Amino acid sequence: MHPAPRTPRPARTPRAPHAPRPVLLVVAHGSRDPRHAATVRDLLSTVRRLRPGLRVEVGFLDFNTPSVPAVLDSLAEEGVRDVVALPLLLTRAFHAKADIPAVLRAAPPGLRVRQAGVLGPSPLLLAALETRLYEAGLDPADKPTTGVVLASAGSTDPEAIAVIAEIAREWRHTGWCAVRPAFASATLPRTEQAVRLLRGTPGVRRVAVAPYVLAPGFLPDRIARGAAEADVLADVLGDSPLVARLLLDRFDSCRRFAADLSHPPTRTGNITAPPQPGWHPPLSAAG
Repeated sequence: MHPAPRTPRPARTPRAPHAPRPVLLVVAHGSRDPRHAATVRDLLSTVRRLRPGLRVEVGFLDFNTPSVPAVLDSLAEEGVRDVVALPLLLTRAFHAKADIPAVLRAAPPGLRVRQAGVLGPSPLLLAALETRLYEAGLDPADKPTTGVVLASAGSTDPEAIAVIAEIAREWRHTGWCAVRPAFASATLPRTEQAVRLLRGTPGVRRVAVAPYVLAPGFLPDRIARGAAEADVLADVLGDSPLVARLLLDRFDSCRRFAADLSHPPTRTGNITAPPQPGWHPPLSAAG
């Protein structure tokens, strides 16, 4: 008997090449204080350690180099075509709504830029704040008898102020005796006023100040001075691994949103953003 002829295998369909991974461009505010840029760079080093292989760049809006336009120009010259621009901001105030979109719309032709959402609010930020408080000497067992000042930089944007107040309310429900928001500029109360208010709150045996800021600078120093009468002053969020994880979460969310678009951008220079809570809707294409 002759062996039965083998059935030929169907030809394999060649796989489409994977699209290059977007570059993560972190957009930082910048400061005359050299500690600011150094802290931002430390944070991005933590991000790179968490996600090896991801290219992470930083651009500053003011005071520091490289500027955001300079980074975008450099990326375009290298042949990069896809960038996720992530505002290194805790609230969606003027910079996230106006300054950053304006800079991104001026990106070189051929470079698609997607603007990710700001970092806050997020449970990861609350976890990072608590970690900083415990690192500063607060005993976790004292949480039920501790009043906390959630000390932010401040803003003239009513939406940003409302978000800080809501974060304080939500954080209070995680086991603190009391949590009060405070602002280093633009609106009241100041940190020292919130400390005094907490001193008079029933059940509060100690007062801790948690700076809701990412890096050292003029306003964080004002927060520190206002915390002179507090029992505990935490450090800025800085290069916290939890903040680094949050940056990557925002990056991934922005990529998923772009992949799920039923009508993806077809013109270069488009800027899109995930419509998640606290974030702005997609921006129109650049003219």
